[in-house]
Amino acid sequence: MTSFPSMDVSTREQWMTIVEKTIAAQPRVAEQLLSMIKGLSAITDGFSIDQMEHAVQTATRAEREGADEEVIVASLLHDVGKLISVPNHPMIAAEILRPYVREDVYRMVAHHQDFQGRHYYEHLGMNPNLRENHVGQPWYELAEKFADRWDQKAFDPGYDSLPLEHFEPMVRRVFAKAKSI
Repeated sequence: MTSFPSMDVSTREQWMTIVEKTIAAQPRVAEQLLSMIKGLSAITDGFSIDQMEHAVQTATRAEREGADEEVIVASLLHDVGKLISVPNHPMIAAEILRPYVREDVYRMVAHHQDFQGRHYYEHLGMNPNLRENHVGQPWYELAEKFADRWDQKAFDPGYDSLPLEHFEPMVRRVFAKAKSI
C-alpha cells in the first residue's frame, strides 16, 4: 500500500507499486464486464428479448460470419452502456473498450447508433441517414457490417445463440492487457 495523502507528494516508488498492483488486478476488468453483461438480462425496454440475449445474439452472428476476437467481444459489449444510460450507451461501451481494441473496433461501437438509425429512426422522426456522416472513414465498412448484419438482426427470440459462457474466454483474453492508457 502507498501512503501519500495527495498525488502531488507521491514518489516514483509509490507509483511503481500502484502500477504493479494494477497490472496484477487486471483480470477483475473482464470479470466486472461479464457481470455487467449478465446485468443486461434485466433490461427489455419493450423488445421481445432482453439485452443480454441481444448481446449474445449479436456476438454469435459476428463469430459465425468469421469476425475476429476483438470484433466479437465488442459485439458482445456494444450495448453494455445501457446499464447506465440509453441515450449515450454507444460512447460508454466504446470508451470501456477503447484501451483494449483496435481503432476501427472502437469506432464501430462508438458510432453504431448512427448506423442503426437506418433501420428505425424514421419511425421516431429522426434522420435515418446519419451513417452518411461517416462515409470515407476507414472503419465505415466494419460499422456498416456490424449494424446491418449482426446488431439490427439480433432481436430474434428463436435464434440459436451461443451461451455467454462461450464468450467468457474471449472477454478475458481481450481485457487481459490494455493496448493503450
